[in-house]
Amino acid sequence: MIQTAREWLRAARSVVALTGAGISAESGVPTFRGAGGLWRNFRPEDLATPQAFARDPKLVWEWYDWRRQLIAQVQPNAGHCALARAGVKVVTQNVDGLHDRAGSSDVVKLHGDIWVLRCVGCGESRRDETVPLAELPPRCACGGMLRPGVVWFGEALPPREWQAAEDAVARCDVLLVVGTSAVVYPAAGLVSLARAARVIEVNMEETPVSRLADASLRGKAGEILPELLR
Repeated sequence: MIQTAREWLRAARSVVALTGAGISAESGVPTFRGAGGLWRNFRPEDLATPQAFARDPKLVWEWYDWRRQLIAQVQPNAGHCALARAGVKVVTQNVDGLHDRAGSSDVVKLHGDIWVLRCVGCGESRRDETVPLAELPPRCACGGMLRPGVVWFGEALPPREWQAAEDAVARCDVLLVVGTSAVVYPAAGLVSLARAARVIEVNMEETPVSRLADASLRGKAGEILPELLR
């Protein structure tokens, strides 16, 4: 099956990869779901909602600062690097920035970026990769409080990124669905837009995407993608 999938990729004019937590888990970034997931120790409503931030911004920032420190210690894996070398457009649900660090230059970040800080007062955003942050919660030059530049539960996806993702998936010849549980909407709904494309799933286990895929390749993205995209 991998040989057939490789032939589809060679013939494709446009390839898009939709990536989820699984690809970063291979680098050592904990997932939110499954055994060992971050939500086993913390309820999302306590840490990843606008209401939680309004209630206790310091607690929320302590968690995000811990996550930033953890992510800073890991490296992009062979899966991230294979996508970057092949010049594949990436639409990601991940906020860790590992695709950027691997060298991908065309990344649509559906759920934001943990390395971006956004002021709740003036709305200005800045990139800050300092770990740990000197002050929690951090402050903007205007004096307003900064929040993580990520999409929290109950918030809408950024319209520009969502439109870019829809357009890319609808126009591609091959859609790689890599390491995503396919249960987080609206991102999971993107697969249904790839009507004219071959869908190749790369995952450790079966997901709701499996029944829609033209090929389902079981295993680690860091092992399969380099072989697939060589």
